[in-house]
Amino acid sequence: MTVLEKIKSPGFWTNVFKIAVPFFILLTVIMLFMNSWRAIFAGDFAKVNAANFSEGKWIRFWGIKIAISFIYALYIAIKKTK
Repeated sequence: MTVLEKIKSPGFWTNVFKIAVPFFILLTVIMLFMNSWRAIFAGDFAKVNAANFSEGKWIRFWGIKIAISFIYALYIAIKKTK
């Protein structure tokens, strides 16, 4: 089965979504802890905001995670679809 046939198969995009959402949440939590774990545990969410989301940083923060999650989910769904 070719990649185009797999993409056209029923339920393919549902499987991509089922893979992408949990991976996106996990990736977001991991990256927040990696970038700002001290501020998170100290309860200083203004510092977390300044480090990750203020002044347009949110576009890069969310955009990268959405792109990585979609690409990973697409790869796994293509690999697992029969």
